Amino acid sequence: MTKTLSVIGVGAFGAFMLRHVTPYFRVSIYDTQRDLTDLAKTYNVSTCSLAEAAACDIVVLAVPVRAIAEVAEAIRPHLHPGQIVLDVASVKVLPARTLVEHLPEDVEIIGLHPLFGPQSGKTGIHGQNIAVVNIRSQGTERVEAFLREQLGLNVIACTAEEHDEQMAYVQGLTHMIARVFQNMDMPAINQETKTFALLRQMVGIVKDDSDALFKAIQTDNPFVDTTKKKFFESVEQLQEELKRDRP
Repeated sequence: MTKTLSVIGVGAFGAFMLRHVTPYFRVSIYDTQRDLTDLAKTYNVSTCSLAEAAACDIVVLAVPVRAIAEVAEAIRPHLHPGQIVLDVASVKVLPARTLVEHLPEDVEIIGLHPLFGPQSGKTGIHGQNIAVVNIRSQGTERVEAFLREQLGLNVIACTAEEHDEQMAYVQGLTHMIARVFQNMDMPAINQETKTFALLRQMVGIVKDDSDALFKAIQTDNPFVDTTKKKFFESVEQLQEELKRDRP
């Protein structure tokens, strides 16, 4: 029997994941912020109520980090033992703590962070990285096997703390640098080096990310402040060195 899967929060990533999960599950989608009619037709999935979404075998929360507590409370009365609730937030410590606090103890909880998105995964996701955090589940191995064998992803098992500590560098720095790059009044460039082209490519990958995602990466990761402090201290140190080296 085909398992049911719901996606609650069908923004850029929620919509992106549909073509990858519809071959394996009977999928339903729910979102209060957009009309899902065309999306449902495109991917042959069903729109549903929040209660119906919460009743599926697997419930994927693809909402902003700051909305997870509210959504968890809303779906709590409709959940039943043995379900798996997944979140796909870009940080893991805060969602893990929130879901354990708000969801029933007989519901399994797994944190996922696909380290790709609509831009970096537009030509395919095979071989891309995905972090998996066992928050409270007996079924993590089955989920990892599906991600690895059916979707062809490179699964990285970690704790929420390990994830966020590394993402403070991987995303905290890169997204901040990309946002600064975007905000600069830069002239047209036609004399590119390879390194500049790679920098421009990085900016292109994240430039369409939502403000909610950017703020989550910069403010909801408990390790980012330390990383940013190190970065800006290093910039100041470099500026001082360059001043001393001036003729």
